[in-house]
Amino acid sequence: MREPTRVFAIRHGETAWNVDTRIQGQLDIPLNATGRQQAQRLAEALRGETLDAVYASDLTRAADTAAALAAVAGLPVITDTGLRERGFGVFEGLTFNEIQQRWPQLSQRWRQRDPLFGPAGGETLDAFYARCVGCAAELAERHPGQTIVLVAHGGVLDCLYRAATRIALQAPRTWLVGNASINRLLHTPDGFSLVGWSDTQHLDGLALDEAH
Repeated sequence: MREPTRVFAIRHGETAWNVDTRIQGQLDIPLNATGRQQAQRLAEALRGETLDAVYASDLTRAADTAAALAAVAGLPVITDTGLRERGFGVFEGLTFNEIQQRWPQLSQRWRQRDPLFGPAGGETLDAFYARCVGCAAELAERHPGQTIVLVAHGGVLDCLYRAATRIALQAPRTWLVGNASINRLLHTPDGFSLVGWSDTQHLDGLALDEAH
């Protein structure tokens, strides 16, 4: 049997649009000052870990978060478009309230987590899940018995949590996916399993309250 791969699954640091509750999707929004501080805190928190590879979404907010910890680990950042956030099409650039006002019925389908719904020009939830979890599994399979980091986005982290806990896509989210939090998974031929989630001790005073 293949040895398990240890996976640190990380959401990128904070951006101005996170603060504004504005949908970023695949728009290339950079880290804000707090996000850059979070990336450095994250790098220090993982300094004692033996890491074998650092992978990241190619979007700047994820790649720059990954670069901070990769520099400490002495590793390159390998970007992969499969780790990108869900494509939200016409929703991108808008706040939750603006989406609700413009398209109340579509907003309801989105909020109810309809797996077959995708905004115009965007991805369905089903397609997004298959894409990002499939990418994460493929990357993990390259490193049996090793430890890797995947730096991605809130939607990707949500999908990985569901994959690891076998929670349905339609189920409401009851777990946090905070910026620059540390989440621990194992990957085996049976898929992902959960080891630990939402470790934010390194972010004291720098974490955005996303409990809502």
